[in-house]
Amino acid sequence: MSRGGGELDGFRVGFVPDGMGGEVSDFASEWEDVAFASRFWERQTPDGHQVDLRVHVLRGERLVDREALREFLAAYQERDPTQWQLAEFPHDDGPGLAGEAEAFWLVEPGVAGWVLTSPEFGATTVPIAQAVRPVTEVR
Repeated sequence: MSRGGGELDGFRVGFVPDGMGGEVSDFASEWEDVAFASRFWERQTPDGHQVDLRVHVLRGERLVDREALREFLAAYQERDPTQWQLAEFPHDDGPGLAGEAEAFWLVEPGVAGWVLTSPEFGATTVPIAQAVRPVTEVR
């Protein structure tokens, strides 16, 4: 059984696996002229809190294609892009890239999606990303 995650900045989060935290928070931020609309799912643990899922909608002129998005995210995460192991995955908006517990794709020039899960939910990352769709689409 799963649940939906509601709407976020013009997108519907259509799939949130059972077991992910029920505490949901929205945030807005900006980095290097790219605006982030973010939703986090977290849960209480014996040691504090754990974020199980993060869904981000990114908007910025520099996000012109998938490679520009990849370069932006590598810089944002202070990651060496040559060491970043990613595989292509299908998304209705166009092919995306996925790692062990994250997936991202370009919706259109200037708009992208980015999903990150905790490692225990890594197998659900791509299905979650594939279910993040513009609200204007009927599915």
